[in-house]
Amino acid sequence: MSATTRNANPERVTATPAAQEAIERLRTARGGPVMFVQSGGCCAGSTPMCFPEGEFVVGDSDVLLGEIDGCPFFIDARLDAAWRHASFVLDVARGGPEGFSLPAGEGLHFVVRSGTVRSRPQAGIGSQSTCRADAVGDGACAVPPN
Repeated sequence: MSATTRNANPERVTATPAAQEAIERLRTARGGPVMFVQSGGCCAGSTPMCFPEGEFVVGDSDVLLGEIDGCPFFIDARLDAAWRHASFVLDVARGGPEGFSLPAGEGLHFVVRSGTVRSRPQAGIGSQSTCRADAVGDGACAVPPN
């Protein structure tokens, strides 16, 4: 078994045009690809973290959801199960990044949105009104019943 769990359905993550533009700016500025990690840990918060590719060491508990413009996107397997194996849309929002994440641009950070979680409308930059996955724990979103 490899260091990461590979998902059989790699099309579970897509990106808005705003997120794709941010990724391209980062790749150009840094001279290489980036990677995303959707962590469920207390220290990393619950927004997707963006790193230069290879800077974050993924392990057996990480699932590869897919790639966005050649950049891998991983999620913690327990978080993936808790969110019912949702499909995600990478987007950008106003505000600085959390933790050690690279910014999505000046005054911007990456967020994920999912059709599996529902909420009141959220003001994003590049997408329709959907729930921010990082708002699931604050009561703003509710996972629909089975």
